[in-house]
Amino acid sequence: MSRSFMAFLVTQFLGAMNDNIFRWIAVPLAKRFVDDGDEALVLTAGSVCLVVPFILFAPYAGFLADRFSKRKVIVGCKVAEVVIMLLGAAALYVGNIYLLFVIIALMGTQSALFSPSKLGLIPEIVRGEKISGANGLVGLTTVIAVVVGSVVGNLMFAWYLDPQDVTKLVGGEINPWVPSAVIVAVAAVGWMASLLIPRVLSANASRRFPFNPAIETLANLRLLGESRAILRVSLGIAFFWSVAAMAQLNVDALATGERFLDLNQKDVGPLLAILSAGVGIGSVLAGLWSGGKVELGIVPLGAIVIAFSAAALSLTYGFDAPYFWTAAMLFTLGSGGGLFSVPLAAFLQHRSPKAHLGSILAAGNFLTFSGILMFSLLFGVLQGKMEVQAPEIFLLTGIATIPVALYAFFLIPGATIRMVIWLLSKTVYRVRVIGRENLPETGGALLVANHVSWIDGVLLLLASSRPIRMLAYADIANSKPLRWLSKTYRVIPIKSSDGPKAIVKSLQEAHDSVEAGDLVCIFAEGEITRTGELQPFQRGLLRIVKGTGAPVVPVHLGGLWGSIFSYRGGRLFWKRPQQWPFPVSIAFGKPLTEPDNVAEVHRAVEQLGVQAVQESREGQMVPPRLFLRKCRARRSTPKVADSGGTELTGSKLLAGTLMFRRLLARKVIGADENMVGILLPPAVGSVLANAAVTLMKKVAVNLNYTLKDDDLNFCIKQCGIKHVLTSRKFIEKKPVELDAELIFLEDLKEQISATDKIIAGLQAFLMPLFLLERMLGLTSIKPDDLLTVIFTSGSTGEPKGVMLSHHNVGSNIRAVDQVFHITGSDVLIGILPFFHSFGYTGGLWLTLTLDPKAVFHFNPLDARTIGKLCEKHGVTIAMATPTFLRGFLKRCTPEQMKMLDLVIVGAEKLPPELGDAFLEKFNVAPTEGYGTTELSPVAAFNVPPNRAGETDQVTTKVGTVGRVMPGAAAKVIDTDTGADLGVGQDGLLLISGPNVMVGYLNQPEKTAELITDGWYNTGDIAHIDDDGFITITGRLSRFSKIGGEMVPHIKIEQLIENILDDDADENPEPKAAVAAVPDEKKGERLVVLHKPLTISIDDVLQKLSESDLPNLWIPSRDSFCEVEQIPLLGTGKLDLKAVKEMALQKFGPDA
Repeated sequence: MSRSFMAFLVTQFLGAMNDNIFRWIAVPLAKRFVDDGDEALVLTAGSVCLVVPFILFAPYAGFLADRFSKRKVIVGCKVAEVVIMLLGAAALYVGNIYLLFVIIALMGTQSALFSPSKLGLIPEIVRGEKISGANGLVGLTTVIAVVVGSVVGNLMFAWYLDPQDVTKLVGGEINPWVPSAVIVAVAAVGWMASLLIPRVLSANASRRFPFNPAIETLANLRLLGESRAILRVSLGIAFFWSVAAMAQLNVDALATGERFLDLNQKDVGPLLAILSAGVGIGSVLAGLWSGGKVELGIVPLGAIVIAFSAAALSLTYGFDAPYFWTAAMLFTLGSGGGLFSVPLAAFLQHRSPKAHLGSILAAGNFLTFSGILMFSLLFGVLQGKMEVQAPEIFLLTGIATIPVALYAFFLIPGATIRMVIWLLSKTVYRVRVIGRENLPETGGALLVANHVSWIDGVLLLLASSRPIRMLAYADIANSKPLRWLSKTYRVIPIKSSDGPKAIVKSLQEAHDSVEAGDLVCIFAEGEITRTGELQPFQRGLLRIVKGTGAPVVPVHLGGLWGSIFSYRGGRLFWKRPQQWPFPVSIAFGKPLTEPDNVAEVHRAVEQLGVQAVQESREGQMVPPRLFLRKCRARRSTPKVADSGGTELTGSKLLAGTLMFRRLLARKVIGADENMVGILLPPAVGSVLANAAVTLMKKVAVNLNYTLKDDDLNFCIKQCGIKHVLTSRKFIEKKPVELDAELIFLEDLKEQISATDKIIAGLQAFLMPLFLLERMLGLTSIKPDDLLTVIFTSGSTGEPKGVMLSHHNVGSNIRAVDQVFHITGSDVLIGILPFFHSFGYTGGLWLTLTLDPKAVFHFNPLDARTIGKLCEKHGVTIAMATPTFLRGFLKRCTPEQMKMLDLVIVGAEKLPPELGDAFLEKFNVAPTEGYGTTELSPVAAFNVPPNRAGETDQVTTKVGTVGRVMPGAAAKVIDTDTGADLGVGQDGLLLISGPNVMVGYLNQPEKTAELITDGWYNTGDIAHIDDDGFITITGRLSRFSKIGGEMVPHIKIEQLIENILDDDADENPEPKAAVAAVPDEKKGERLVVLHKPLTISIDDVLQKLSESDLPNLWIPSRDSFCEVEQIPLLGTGKLDLKAVKEMALQKFGPDA
């Protein structure tokens, strides 16, 4: 707030306050001289004396505001106020009631001359976008002034001027000195404040003095009427102040009436203060809600509030506590008045011609105070002659306001609806707009948005600073409930049922609208997503901008999936909101000029989704805080179990974690330790260890127990780990020599004291979550803080520590939940080790932060035990690799898997034959996904129909790994040039999104090599089809260049596996692996390592030649080598490093 505007506020504040101090001294004094029942005449007389000068001197006030500098007029009026208050002090001293009313008339004259200059000065010292806010502050300070003046005036009367005997009023038994000193001092300070207002120029220095006030008034009114909008706004302002004047008079009658509140005169002040406080709050809200512009949509809302509150005040004597009801309704009435008046005043100042602003404001004042005079006289008639009681007057006021509200709504329905939507967005939704500056300020443009919910279009209208024409299906747009709304917003209906010609006609209308300079929006998916994923775009959208030169603006709506207007869970509306208010983001991307194809626009919208998720991460709750909430929500429901027989409810899981945390903090982990090692298989104990370390705000590092000791110690050294949590039982089976102290869970368990149990129990069961979070320090965790370090399997080299943040893992879980609809009735079988990112994110933290129960088993190859666990616990979700699925297929029965309805497969390619066999036996098709440790790990997935709800949308494609996860983006580039490739072309797959790792531990160069501008180089060769589905054709490192062709090892491996498959063999491990070794002639040579064969190599080669493999891809007979075992990692994936070494030993130059 500038110093000049502050001086202006102080000046007008003190003037308004002084007016009310003197008025509420004079009116109560005058009421002492009239008979009982005639008090309304005094109230009316006071109002008339104050109002009539505004009518009589309106032309002169306008002349002064236009002809001279408004600052000079204001300073002159403040000098006049000092003189008038001196006269007022004299009138109080001599005790002449008639003289007091003359002073009130002089005050009215001074205010009438002051008003146009005061209001006209605002746009001269305040920037255009801040006019609404400035008017809100003016309204607030005016109201505060009225409150203070009313209270002080009534108190001055009660303390110093209230004679017990009217005949002694002039006899000297009153004390006028204090009130006189107050009013003169306030006027003097106001004059000094006015001197600080900056100098401004005259608006119309050539204007002549209005010698004929009547003609001048008519001229001003004609000037006002030249703009119907300005005239309507002026009438609205007049209506507000007229109602306000009647309300102020009526409050006095209501408060002092014996049949109603029956208060003393000094108690009227607080009620007037409450009314005025409401006006102040409404004024401030109007300024804030206007959002830097003149927002007339608030006006009908304010009128509705006035009508309701005034009508409600008629019920005053129907309550046992009428004072409280009256105070509440007066506050609401005032709030409605503030909402109603501030936008009108801002519009009048902003839209009026600057050269005639003073005259227009003077004409507006003439209308306003004519209305005030009429309503004041009407009040006198109603109360005096017709004996209408105060509550009934409020009722009549409310009824009279209803037509005004309706008229305002029908004049500006669009603005009103926009305002209602805006209020919803601030209460039901919390909308964050990103990139609003990318919307063209002028000219046509096509907005292309994703479609998540039924309220998308409404929120877009709200987010745009310009009107938008929407394309919508005619069945919806022309339905009876929405027809008038569609007409108001000029919706372009699409009649798809009428055939292609009708669609082309609608697109042509959109094209013409863009060409005419309108903003047009199309939801290019054609329908609302049923899975939360971005669907393919309709190709016709580019016809809309073809030849117009208009840009395409990509738009992404984020966060709406899961709201009641989305199809999450397969249901629309009938679901409980997940949050209140619901966080929503609307991102406008940089305009695209003449995009080559729809895929370019699709990717731009997809990338905006990435940006929106990244920018909203501060508002997302980190996994450990979600863990506390889920444990409380599932307090009496089994949450985790394992094959050892342990089972914990949510409350017991939380209590055990907190108890474990206390022990670790007290006895093991030092404050200087950042990372803690965990060497445990997936089981309840491992869950407790990970959760406890995380609640300590330490980084849990699950070590890969399938590695050699040297590799484990390499990982320990990289992380600076001093302690490793494990168990004696595990170490007995897997002895290790580590460069860190081993802490055994069994030993810790024996050290639990009764105090530990009591404190952990109180924290878990009774302590409010907000206190528990602060006690644990969880509120200080940032989304980008590290949650874990997971070492890659080392399949192609030395293990690399992948740093994953809370945001990485949390966003991955949210994306999985978004498309698979994980519920509390789901039970997950956790067989993947926590040192694997799939097991850590999908098995551990998905369980801890969502609703399902999880059952863990330490050996993923033990299919018989896994089958029994699935049957016992009713497992519905399994996350596994194809290797482990083979074990299920051979060793589990359909009865054991009868509850299974979601099988997510990753880490390696799912052979179609395996998927078909699994579906045939267990009646559930494995859903293939894709990810890497560096992607936390999920990047893409198919969505089975049973989890997608009833929809015609394509949610899964066999042979693909699905679409990129919500909030992420995918693209394919040329391996040599790095250029983006089109649909269906094989290239290097890049992923961008919140799932991309923080980086490699202690390897910034390697991180920079694989992450460029937020895009992670997966090293996989893939293509993306028209529907956005990704097909992985192999790893770049698993291709050989032979005869100029890229030969994929994986495809050859799959064919050999199919040839060697034997139903009688229950071993699910791979039987062959393909590698490449140097070759002098061809550069590289394909070799096959295989376990003992049940058929001859010649038969294998014969079947390969009968397949669709090119001859160049078929290994020669002398390239087959039998080995005792195919090297595997702990996850069941091929150990590519070991395979390569073995191939070189057998076929290398030194073999």
